[in-house]
Amino acid sequence: MGITIAIDGPSGSGKSTVSREVARRNKLAYLDTGAMYRAATWWVQEQGVDLQDEVAVVETVKLLPLIVPIDPDDQTHICNGEDISAIIRSPELSAVVSIVSSYFPVRDILIEMQRNIIQSELTLDSFSSGRGIVTEGRDITTVVNPDADVRVLLIASEEARLRRRATELSGKADEETLNKTRDIVSGRDRIDSAVTKFMTASDGVVTIDSSDMTIEEVVAAVEERMERVQ
Repeated sequence: MGITIAIDGPSGSGKSTVSREVARRNKLAYLDTGAMYRAATWWVQEQGVDLQDEVAVVETVKLLPLIVPIDPDDQTHICNGEDISAIIRSPELSAVVSIVSSYFPVRDILIEMQRNIIQSELTLDSFSSGRGIVTEGRDITTVVNPDADVRVLLIASEEARLRRRATELSGKADEETLNKTRDIVSGRDRIDSAVTKFMTASDGVVTIDSSDMTIEEVVAAVEERMERVQ
Protein backbone atom coordinates (compact mmCIF):
# COMPACT_ATOMS: atom_id res chain seq x y z
CA MET A 1 0.00 0.00 0.00
CA GLY A 2 1.33 3.45 -0.94
CA ILE A 3 1.99 6.20 1.55
CA THR A 4 -0.39 9.10 2.17
CA ILE A 5 0.97 12.42 3.39
CA ALA A 6 -1.28 15.25 4.56
CA ILE A 7 0.11 18.77 4.98
CA ASP A 8 -1.99 21.67 6.24
CA GLY A 9 -1.15 25.27 6.99
CA PRO A 10 -2.13 28.92 6.64
CA SER A 11 -1.38 31.11 3.61
CA GLY A 12 2.33 31.61 3.02
CA SER A 13 3.47 28.83 5.34
CA GLY A 14 5.30 27.16 2.45
CA LYS A 15 3.10 24.08 2.29
CA SER A 16 2.74 24.09 -1.50
CA THR A 17 6.46 24.37 -2.18
CA VAL A 18 7.31 21.75 0.44
CA SER A 19 4.56 19.37 -0.66
CA ARG A 20 5.58 19.51 -4.31
CA GLU A 21 9.22 18.92 -3.45
CA VAL A 22 8.43 15.96 -1.19
CA ALA A 23 6.30 14.47 -3.95
CA ARG A 24 8.94 15.12 -6.61
CA ARG A 25 11.80 13.58 -4.64
CA ASN A 26 9.83 10.51 -3.66
CA LYS A 27 8.04 9.98 -6.99
CA LEU A 28 4.64 10.54 -5.42
CA ALA A 29 1.53 12.20 -6.74
CA TYR A 30 0.79 15.73 -5.54
CA LEU A 31 -2.63 17.24 -4.88
CA ASP A 32 -3.08 20.97 -4.29
CA THR A 33 -6.58 21.24 -2.81
CA GLY A 34 -6.38 25.01 -2.53
CA ALA A 35 -6.08 25.22 -6.31
CA MET A 36 -9.31 23.26 -6.57
CA TYR A 37 -11.14 25.94 -4.56
CA ARG A 38 -9.55 28.58 -6.73
CA ALA A 39 -10.65 26.75 -9.87
CA ALA A 40 -14.18 26.42 -8.50
CA THR A 41 -14.24 30.16 -7.81
CA TRP A 42 -13.08 30.93 -11.35
CA TRP A 43 -15.73 28.60 -12.75
CA VAL A 44 -18.50 30.24 -10.75
CA GLN A 45 -17.42 33.70 -11.88
CA GLU A 46 -17.06 32.50 -15.46
CA GLN A 47 -20.68 31.37 -15.37
CA GLY A 48 -21.77 34.82 -14.23
CA VAL A 49 -22.98 33.60 -10.84
CA ASP A 50 -23.09 35.97 -7.86
CA LEU A 51 -20.57 34.69 -5.32
CA GLN A 52 -22.88 35.76 -2.52
CA ASP A 53 -25.67 33.48 -3.78
CA GLU A 54 -24.77 30.26 -1.97
CA VAL A 55 -27.45 28.11 -3.60
CA ALA A 56 -26.41 29.18 -7.11
CA VAL A 57 -22.73 28.76 -6.29
CA VAL A 58 -23.26 25.23 -4.99
CA GLU A 59 -25.28 24.20 -8.04
CA THR A 60 -22.59 25.61 -10.32
CA VAL A 61 -19.74 23.86 -8.50
CA LYS A 62 -21.62 20.56 -8.89
CA LEU A 63 -20.94 20.93 -12.62
CA LEU A 64 -17.27 21.90 -12.24
CA PRO A 65 -15.48 20.54 -15.38
CA LEU A 66 -12.01 20.50 -13.83
CA ILE A 67 -9.08 18.29 -14.77
CA VAL A 68 -7.06 18.07 -11.56
CA PRO A 69 -3.29 17.71 -12.07
CA ILE A 70 -1.35 15.37 -9.78
CA ASP A 71 2.11 15.63 -11.36
CA PRO A 72 4.27 17.84 -9.11
CA ASP A 73 6.19 18.96 -12.21
CA ASP A 74 3.09 19.83 -14.23
CA GLN A 75 0.42 21.72 -12.33
CA THR A 76 -1.60 22.79 -15.35
CA HIS A 77 -5.22 23.26 -14.32
CA ILE A 78 -7.71 22.81 -17.15
CA CYS A 79 -11.30 23.88 -16.59
CA ASN A 80 -13.88 23.59 -19.35
CA GLY A 81 -11.03 23.14 -21.82
CA GLU A 82 -9.22 26.32 -20.75
CA ASP A 83 -5.83 26.58 -19.05
CA ILE A 84 -6.60 28.59 -15.91
CA SER A 85 -3.30 27.93 -14.10
CA ALA A 86 -2.23 31.59 -14.10
CA ILE A 87 -5.55 33.30 -13.56
CA ILE A 88 -6.44 31.32 -10.44
CA ARG A 89 -3.28 32.70 -8.80
CA SER A 90 -4.17 36.33 -9.52
CA PRO A 91 -4.63 38.77 -6.60
CA GLU A 92 -8.17 39.45 -7.78
CA LEU A 93 -9.21 35.81 -7.48
CA SER A 94 -7.22 35.34 -4.29
CA ALA A 95 -9.29 38.11 -2.72
CA VAL A 96 -12.60 36.28 -3.23
CA VAL A 97 -11.81 32.55 -3.13
CA SER A 98 -12.69 32.33 0.57
CA ILE A 99 -16.25 33.32 -0.20
CA VAL A 100 -16.72 30.13 -2.20
CA SER A 101 -14.62 27.94 0.09
CA SER A 102 -16.66 29.07 3.11
CA TYR A 103 -19.79 27.31 1.83
CA PHE A 104 -19.97 23.88 3.45
CA PRO A 105 -21.84 22.23 0.52
CA VAL A 106 -19.03 23.40 -1.79
CA ARG A 107 -16.47 21.91 0.56
CA ASP A 108 -18.41 18.64 0.61
CA ILE A 109 -18.31 18.44 -3.20
CA LEU A 110 -14.59 19.13 -3.44
CA ILE A 111 -13.70 16.93 -0.45
CA GLU A 112 -15.36 13.98 -2.15
CA MET A 113 -13.31 14.70 -5.29
CA GLN A 114 -10.14 14.95 -3.22
CA ARG A 115 -10.76 11.68 -1.39
CA ASN A 116 -11.37 9.91 -4.68
CA ILE A 117 -8.08 11.22 -6.08
CA ILE A 118 -6.18 10.15 -2.96
CA GLN A 119 -7.68 6.68 -3.08
CA SER A 120 -6.94 6.30 -6.79
CA GLU A 121 -3.25 7.06 -6.20
CA LEU A 122 -2.94 3.96 -4.03
CA THR A 123 -3.59 1.71 -7.03
CA LEU A 124 -0.90 0.33 -9.34
CA ASP A 125 -2.36 1.91 -12.48
CA SER A 126 -2.18 5.44 -11.03
CA PHE A 127 0.24 8.28 -11.79
CA SER A 128 2.44 7.24 -8.86
CA SER A 129 2.08 3.53 -9.65
CA GLY A 130 0.69 3.06 -6.18
CA ARG A 131 3.59 4.72 -4.35
CA GLY A 132 1.25 7.25 -2.81
CA ILE A 133 0.35 10.92 -2.70
CA VAL A 134 1.12 14.17 -0.92
CA THR A 135 -2.01 16.25 -0.35
CA GLU A 136 -1.90 19.80 0.96
CA GLY A 137 -4.49 22.32 2.04
CA ARG A 138 -6.22 23.49 5.19
CA ASP A 139 -8.32 20.52 6.31
CA ILE A 140 -6.42 17.53 4.97
CA THR A 141 -5.12 16.28 8.33
CA THR A 142 -8.52 16.71 10.00
CA VAL A 143 -11.25 16.14 7.41
CA VAL A 144 -10.08 15.01 3.98
CA ASN A 145 -7.57 12.39 5.08
CA PRO A 146 -7.35 12.20 8.89
CA ASP A 147 -5.94 8.67 8.64
CA ALA A 148 -2.95 9.72 6.50
CA ASP A 149 0.30 7.96 7.33
CA VAL A 150 2.05 11.31 7.88
CA ARG A 151 0.15 14.37 9.09
CA VAL A 152 1.86 17.75 9.32
CA LEU A 153 0.74 21.26 10.22
CA LEU A 154 3.16 23.70 8.64
CA ILE A 155 3.16 27.13 10.27
CA ALA A 156 5.27 30.29 10.05
CA SER A 157 5.37 33.77 11.55
CA GLU A 158 3.10 36.41 10.03
CA GLU A 159 6.14 38.30 8.72
CA ALA A 160 7.51 35.24 6.95
CA ARG A 161 4.12 34.31 5.50
CA LEU A 162 3.46 37.80 4.16
CA ARG A 163 6.90 37.99 2.58
CA ARG A 164 6.48 34.64 0.84
CA ARG A 165 2.97 35.33 -0.42
CA ALA A 166 3.86 38.84 -1.63
CA THR A 167 6.79 37.44 -3.58
CA GLU A 168 4.59 34.70 -5.02
CA LEU A 169 1.85 37.08 -6.13
CA SER A 170 3.90 40.12 -7.18
CA GLY A 171 7.49 39.00 -7.47
CA LYS A 172 8.57 41.45 -4.77
CA ALA A 173 8.19 42.02 -1.04
CA ASP A 174 8.56 45.78 -0.53
CA GLU A 175 6.52 47.60 2.10
CA GLU A 176 3.72 48.62 -0.27
CA THR A 177 3.32 45.09 -1.61
CA LEU A 178 3.41 43.61 1.90
CA ASN A 179 0.62 45.95 3.03
CA LYS A 180 -1.56 44.98 0.07
CA THR A 181 -0.86 41.30 0.65
CA ARG A 182 -1.63 41.53 4.37
CA ASP A 183 -5.32 42.16 3.72
CA ILE A 184 -5.56 39.19 1.34
CA VAL A 185 -3.69 36.76 3.57
CA SER A 186 -5.23 37.81 6.89
CA GLY A 187 -8.70 38.05 5.40
CA ARG A 188 -8.56 34.63 3.82
CA ASP A 189 -7.16 32.99 6.95
CA ARG A 190 -9.86 34.64 9.06
CA ILE A 191 -12.71 33.47 6.82
CA ASP A 192 -11.31 29.97 6.31
CA SER A 193 -10.68 29.50 10.03
CA ALA A 194 -14.44 29.71 10.53
CA VAL A 195 -15.01 26.51 8.53
CA THR A 196 -11.83 24.54 9.22
CA LYS A 197 -9.31 24.61 12.04
CA PHE A 198 -5.85 24.87 10.54
CA MET A 199 -3.98 27.15 12.92
CA THR A 200 -3.44 24.55 15.64
CA ALA A 201 -2.54 20.89 15.25
CA SER A 202 -5.04 18.16 16.04
CA ASP A 203 -4.03 15.04 17.97
CA GLY A 204 -1.40 13.07 16.09
CA VAL A 205 -0.48 15.96 13.80
CA VAL A 206 3.13 17.15 13.90
CA THR A 207 3.68 20.92 13.87
CA ILE A 208 6.65 22.29 11.92
CA ASP A 209 7.45 26.01 12.20
CA SER A 210 9.12 26.99 8.92
CA SER A 211 9.72 30.65 9.82
CA ASP A 212 13.49 30.28 10.02
CA MET A 213 13.88 27.07 8.05
CA THR A 214 14.96 26.56 4.46
CA ILE A 215 12.85 24.52 2.07
CA GLU A 216 15.50 21.79 2.26
CA GLU A 217 15.19 21.64 6.03
CA VAL A 218 11.40 21.43 6.00
CA VAL A 219 11.41 18.76 3.30
CA ALA A 220 13.94 16.77 5.32
CA ALA A 221 11.72 17.04 8.41
CA VAL A 222 8.75 15.65 6.48
CA GLU A 223 10.82 12.86 4.95
CA GLU A 224 12.10 11.90 8.39
CA ARG A 225 8.51 11.29 9.45
CA MET A 226 7.89 9.31 6.28
CA GLU A 227 10.76 7.00 7.15
CA ARG A 228 9.18 6.25 10.51
CA VAL A 229 6.03 4.80 8.93
CA GLN A 230 7.56 2.97 5.96
